Amino acid sequence: MCAITSLSDNFNTPSPSAEIKIMNINWFQKQPQGHDEVSLTMNVSADLQSLFTWNTKQVFIFVAAEYETRKNSLNQVSLWDAIIPAKEHAKFWIHTSNKYRFVDQGNNLRGKKFNLTLHWHVMPKTGKMSADKIVLTGYSLPEEYR
Repeated sequence: MCAITSLSDNFNTPSPSAEIKIMNINWFQKQPQGHDEVSLTMNVSADLQSLFTWNTKQVFIFVAAEYETRKNSLNQVSLWDAIIPAKEHAKFWIHTSNKYRFVDQGNNLRGKKFNLTLHWHVMPKTGKMSADKIVLTGYSLPEEYR
C-alpha cells in the first residue's frame, strides 16, 4: 500500500522559484595559511510550496557557491541551509550572512565569477528522497582583498 501511494508523488510537477541577491561583501581576505575567505550578506527569497504534497515530511535546502578553478571543474561551498517543515513555511524571504565559511583552498577567488545554487532534498513520509536545484548565475567577487 505504501509503495502504491508513494507512486502518486510522480504525478506532482513542482515549479519552485528562487532569487538570491548579494547585498554586501562584508569582507574578502587572505587567511594566514594563504586561503581566500569571503563573508557575504544576501537576500534569499523562494517559493518552494509546489515541492510539498501529502507525502512530504520536510524539505532540506541549502545555498552553495559554485565556481571553477584550474585544478577543479566544480568547487562547491555551502553558504546557508535550512529545513522547511511544512508547506506554510515554504514561501520565504531571509536577509542573512553566510552561515558557513566561504573559503577556497588556495587564492583563486579574486575576480572569480561564480553561481549561487539553491539545492533542495524532498524527504517523503514514505518512498524515496528526491533532489533538484535552481542555478543562479552572474555573480563575481572583487579583484582585490578588502
